[in-house]
Amino acid sequence: MHVVQTENLKKVYRDGAVAVNALNGVDIWIEKGEFTAIAGPSGSGKTTLLNLIGGLDSPSEGGILLEGRDITKMGKGELSKLRLRNLGFIFQSYNLIPVLTARENVEFVMLLQGEERRTRLAKAEAILKEVGLGDCLHRRPDELSGGQQQRVAVARAIVSEPKIVLADEPTANLDSKTGGELMELMQELNEKRGMTFLFSTHDRMVMDRARRLILLKDGKVVS
Repeated sequence: MHVVQTENLKKVYRDGAVAVNALNGVDIWIEKGEFTAIAGPSGSGKTTLLNLIGGLDSPSEGGILLEGRDITKMGKGELSKLRLRNLGFIFQSYNLIPVLTARENVEFVMLLQGEERRTRLAKAEAILKEVGLGDCLHRRPDELSGGQQQRVAVARAIVSEPKIVLADEPTANLDSKTGGELMELMQELNEKRGMTFLFSTHDRMVMDRARRLILLKDGKVVS
C-alpha cells in the first residue's frame, strides 16, 4: 500500500472574481522509504501540494489517501489527530517556539501525544544527539544558527517516527554548505531508519540528492 496517494487533486484559489488554478488534476503516489522531491518553478503548485498532503489545506476536488484512508473526508478533530500521529513537518522558516529550548521544542510534539515526561526527555535528548546537537539541548532558537535551528526542526519532525516527513523548501534559508549537511543528515535518517521523506524545492542540490523527482508546471505533473 502507498504511504500517500493523490487522485485527480485540484485546488482553486479565488482572488475576487479571478480563479487561480494552483493544482490541476495531480495524481502521485509515494511508497514507504522514498526520498522524493517535488520540484518546479515558483507558482507551479509544489507548496500547495505539500500543504494538501499534510492536511494543512483542503482541496477543491479529488482525494488524498494516507495509507488508504482519505483525509479529505475527515473532520477537523480526526485530521489534527492524524497529523499529530502520522506526519512530520519541516518548514523553511523552522517554525520553532522561541521561548522553548531545543529539547523542549522537540518534546512538545510528544507532550501533545500524551507521552510521559521521562520518555519525552530521553527521546528528545537521544534524537538531538543523533542530529549533532547534543551540546545545544538547553539553547533557545535565538541562540542557535539557522542550520542548527533547522536540525532542531528535523529532530522534532522525526522524533515520533511518523509515516512520512513533509519538508517545504527545507534548505531555502541556509547557505549551500549548511544546506548540504542538512540533506546528508536527512538521507542518513532515510537510509538508517527507512523514514519516508517528501520535499518541495527549487534547490538543485535537493533535486540531485532525491531518489525520485516529480516535476510540476502550472499545477500539473509534467514528468
